Amino acid sequence: MPEPYEETARQKIVPETLEQRILAAFSSSAPLFRKTSCGVAYAHGLPDYNGHYGIRELCDICPLSQLELCASAHRVPSADRVRKVAANLHEARGLVVADITEHATVVSGLETEQPRYYLQHALGFQVHDVRHPHRERRHGRADIGWKDGTLGD
Repeated sequence: MPEPYEETARQKIVPETLEQRILAAFSSSAPLFRKTSCGVAYAHGLPDYNGHYGIRELCDICPLSQLELCASAHRVPSADRVRKVAANLHEARGLVVADITEHATVVSGLETEQPRYYLQHALGFQVHDVRHPHRERRHGRADIGWKDGTLGD
């Protein structure tokens, strides 16, 4: 079978039409989650450790009990808190907190992707890098397979 895309993506490749087919096929079965951490947290009865609750578009398929659990744990950190958590990370010594919203903290100056993951887990809140902006309805998804909200070529 030919590969569907010639490019390599930084994030997951799931074309929008495929996601819709999967959700329809499993709508009457066990709960589905768009993010692995959400499913893992659900299995352990915990709020999502990546703070995906801030990205509400991801939660529209979550069980209500999980949504309520994540909502109860959702806390927007201050810029000082973000800097304090990052203080011991060598790769985050250039960290700049560019913005904080109800949804996510946006940072710059991280040397690699790994400190962002650490910050996100430690804060239980989404941390986005300015180099990889969040695009509505495409959180964690590659540009490949999506074009203006529809399946790309």
